[in-house]
Amino acid sequence: MTTSNMKLLCTVLGKMRIDNIITRSHFSHPRFRPPYWYLPKERVMSDELLTQENKDFLEEVKQDKLIHQSALVSPLANNEPQELVQWNPFTRRVGLIARKIGNYPMWSKDGKKFQTTLLQVVDNHVIKYIPPEEFKPMKSSKVVWKEKRKLGCLLIGSETIDPSTVTKEYCGLFNSVGMLPKKHLCRFMISPHAALPTGTPLFATHFRVGDHVDIRAKTMDRGFQGVMKRWGFKGMPASHGVTKTHRRPGNIGAGGEKARVWPGTKMPGHMGNRWRTLRGVKILRINTKHNILWTLGVAIPGETGAMCYLFDTVLPLKKLNTPPPFPTHPPVEDLPIEYHDESIHLFDEPTITFEES
Repeated sequence: MTTSNMKLLCTVLGKMRIDNIITRSHFSHPRFRPPYWYLPKERVMSDELLTQENKDFLEEVKQDKLIHQSALVSPLANNEPQELVQWNPFTRRVGLIARKIGNYPMWSKDGKKFQTTLLQVVDNHVIKYIPPEEFKPMKSSKVVWKEKRKLGCLLIGSETIDPSTVTKEYCGLFNSVGMLPKKHLCRFMISPHAALPTGTPLFATHFRVGDHVDIRAKTMDRGFQGVMKRWGFKGMPASHGVTKTHRRPGNIGAGGEKARVWPGTKMPGHMGNRWRTLRGVKILRINTKHNILWTLGVAIPGETGAMCYLFDTVLPLKKLNTPPPFPTHPPVEDLPIEYHDESIHLFDEPTITFEES
């Protein structure tokens, strides 16, 4: 092979490799393994030879820790001297971990009916704060064209569980906090001046009625599905000589120059169980007694009982204009039980009346 042919071959192979890298970056497969910072949680359950006295002692220790955790008061509620920080439109606050508990209809003051989704904030506490200089993000193949703002990382836990059901390594994450292990953990990227002390409880009043939030959750796992259900294909005709191809995808256009299947082609495969983010969801109602938020719409990913991550929206037209509770809302005893948006009709108020002309 001559030198010119070798150069031409290297050029063609280089272009094909670049095309493969570009297509792989756009259509990369999801990774279901836990992140490196999330220690193994599940352990092999064994019949431990414990006497009844030992079991009673362990239960007493667990109850004492649980009482201490429930009585834990946020440092923001005390009159301790703290550094005065101000909120600005570029500040990133911490979010919440909520559970999707169902849908509920509501009516506006002009008589219009719409559906809402109920999200319950259950037992959220601050576990750990990692400053920007110590935070090591996960490796990414994306090209960074400009230097991003340095953000810290705040680890939030939700739903207290029995320590005997998880591994010793996982319990070690909570030893420094003095709390029982949490079932769910999530990391939120925040501004350094929006950090919260370890052990601070978070409530639904962290957000306000009328604000917009972004909700991240996993979609419903529907297993292996065909192209009609997975991608919404029309399918072949039901008559006129069609034989056993009524729900088939048809021609995928793999011939021609490349003669291969391009990455990202819409074909049958696994559907659902993917992380998706719904942005710009409006909060219409908040219950402070049970920490429940009513959000507009029913398009929040996941089935009933799924865990969702809530944080301030990044949409430019729906961002916060007025300072929210910063860094979070302190626990107050005399809060109203319900907060409603101005457009919501309350059934203890007079209904719509029409006067005769």
